[in-house]
Amino acid sequence: MCASPRLAPCCLPRDGLGAMTTPATHTDQQALENNSAPARLSRFLQRHWKSLIVVVPFAWLLVFFLTPFFIVLKISVAEALIASPPFSALLEWGDGLLPSVAINTENYAYLWEDSLYVKTYLNSLKIASISTIICLLIGYPMAYGIIRTQGTAKFVLLLLIMLPFWTSFLLRVYSWMGLLADQGTINDILLWLGLIEKPVRLLYTEVAVYIGIVYTYLPFMILPLYANMEKLDFSLNEAAADLGARPASVFATVTLPMTWPGIVAGSLLVFIPATGEFVIPDLLGGGNVLMIGRVLSSEFNANRDWPVASAVAVALLFVLLIPMMLYHRVQAQKEG
Repeated sequence: MCASPRLAPCCLPRDGLGAMTTPATHTDQQALENNSAPARLSRFLQRHWKSLIVVVPFAWLLVFFLTPFFIVLKISVAEALIASPPFSALLEWGDGLLPSVAINTENYAYLWEDSLYVKTYLNSLKIASISTIICLLIGYPMAYGIIRTQGTAKFVLLLLIMLPFWTSFLLRVYSWMGLLADQGTINDILLWLGLIEKPVRLLYTEVAVYIGIVYTYLPFMILPLYANMEKLDFSLNEAAADLGARPASVFATVTLPMTWPGIVAGSLLVFIPATGEFVIPDLLGGGNVLMIGRVLSSEFNANRDWPVASAVAVALLFVLLIPMMLYHRVQAQKEG
């Protein structure tokens, strides 16, 4: 045994070959731990956690948006076939080693040659635009009233706005069919009040489609307006009133410009999905109101013309990109 606390050569551990080995110091162990893969990953997450929080969801959405889009784009430049799947392949293998690309652009030309598609696009844009304006006229006062409410009543009103989302969208549309039918609740009330002598045709009309779209997408207008109005400084309104401005002038010069971002955001959230709406025109319009969503369904299912249907969908996407690009341009000019 060694008497000295310092290790003598005879006290050092030996390996299997009899060679003496020195124990690893604490510094060496800490260096090994810092260079390990979990430690490097932890340091990377600590430095870039803010970027990852933003990048990961956007990457997820981008992948699951671009993948279906490119599939539809591929089908839109194919030819219709009586086969399964009912469209030709994009790559055709001939006698050579390299494949040839078969692109058919006649599907897009057919959209402009047939007046049905042009009328359907215009009708869809008209219905979506009018529905958006109605939602704005109804939703703006409602959002303003909620924001001016104090205490628990504000949260109760917000709950009532979000309450329809707790029920299935399809069931809500079916309930409007019962309300708008010739023997439905609305006609029964009008007959009981003596305002009409016979039932009024409400169901399967364009009016029914407007009612369904406005009812369905009204919360999408109110909530962005509420989020924007919650940041307003109402002392500016009081200052303008003290300087002699009338209520209409205060609204036009102070309140409206400050709520413009909420108006644009809510309008886009209503206009874009309303343009491609299918369920509401199909159930409440009954085939009498032609919108682009119903045409897509007919081309895919009834006509089995997937290339033309895909071309309709791609063209609709680019039509809807126009208001979004205009919105970003206006925002960039405003911030610039």
